[in-house]
Amino acid sequence: MCGTDSANGANGHVQPAATNGNANFRSNPYQPVGDFLSNVDKFKIIESTLREGEQFANAYFDTETKIKILAPALDAFGVDYIELTSPAASEQSRKDCEAICKLGLKAKILTHVRCDMRDAMLAVDTGVDGLDVVIGTSSFLREHSHGKDMAYIEKTAIEVIEYIKSKGLEVRFSSEDSFRSDLVDLLSLYRAVDKVGVNRVGIADTVGCASPRQVYDLVRTLRGVVSCDIETHFHNDTGCSIANAFCALEAGATHIDTSVLGIGERNGITPLGGLLARMVVTAPDYVKSKYKLHMLKEIEDMVAEAVQVNTPFNNPITGFCAFTHKAGIHAKAILNNPSTYEILNPADFGLTRYVHFASRLTGWNAVKTRVGQLGLTMTDDQVKEVTAKIKTLADVRPIAIDDADSIIRSFHLGLAENTDVAQTNGDAAPVPAVVA
Repeated sequence: MCGTDSANGANGHVQPAATNGNANFRSNPYQPVGDFLSNVDKFKIIESTLREGEQFANAYFDTETKIKILAPALDAFGVDYIELTSPAASEQSRKDCEAICKLGLKAKILTHVRCDMRDAMLAVDTGVDGLDVVIGTSSFLREHSHGKDMAYIEKTAIEVIEYIKSKGLEVRFSSEDSFRSDLVDLLSLYRAVDKVGVNRVGIADTVGCASPRQVYDLVRTLRGVVSCDIETHFHNDTGCSIANAFCALEAGATHIDTSVLGIGERNGITPLGGLLARMVVTAPDYVKSKYKLHMLKEIEDMVAEAVQVNTPFNNPITGFCAFTHKAGIHAKAILNNPSTYEILNPADFGLTRYVHFASRLTGWNAVKTRVGQLGLTMTDDQVKEVTAKIKTLADVRPIAIDDADSIIRSFHLGLAENTDVAQTNGDAAPVPAVVA
């Protein structure tokens, strides 16, 4: 593969003819239509790797991983909030919560608790900046989980919220399984907690059933009912978590829950990197100024190692082929101007793009770039001839970069030997034709 981001061509990289900087994005035809309710350029991230992420099947974050690695890294990256596992979950969870609160991070520290006064009292004593209170509101959860009716839920929610506010802490109240809850019940509950001064209400697609249109409609409706901020939490069971988060912001939501690599219960939630891939296209100035995007791969690698998974090949931004171009038509255009086939600029994330030339799909422009990287000189006709040789071998079996490089070097050596023979025999170089 040919990297294409280094100005001096070192380490197999060359500088393309043009770059896809901010100027290209400002004229992006895919920018959303302006909307006075939309928050796509002023959203906040509640990073839940240390809460939702702990519910991932493989996850076990020991105290050192939480305190010395993940929390400081997420804070340095620029997230607004870091959400932690409830201190009621276990004694070590409580101790870890207290320890992280003492780190002096810029991000606000939240913990996620049940709508229960005992949980709230325990959480308040840990030193967190705020509590995320949750209770199931769908008929499924009311019947089969906690067994409470809507009247009990509203009464208890108000009591817990007022207690937390009396302690001077931030509080969010969220329904669980919002999209399978009765709309009238839901809006009535949100209106009640808004009246007692909750900082945010939360919508949770707990089972990942919602579509982007459903999300937009519910958030837009809720925006007309409450005056507080709106937080959203989307599971990815049906593959819509990023799209749902984006539509929520368009409809007026203010906060999005994420986790690194999307890890969480079952298939997880909106991934931090995937969300920012979407948002940097929509609001490049806001995202680039707020978040240290070059840290994303490092943070994802930390989490992947901690939970013993590989970063998916098609992961937005950091997947190994996210900025790899293979087809000949693509390669030619990318080498001339990367914006032709890239909506994201890898340089914004501290990454490089690659042109894959060791395949039967390669084009001679990609091979020409590789010839230059190898420090060799060939005419265009010669490059086309060696490209044909690469394609011939690639039609027989998969080839590696070393295979293609060997073909190029052998071909070039043959050219040099033919030139030496011609000079030894006194043959004159052919005179190029003149086109009148």
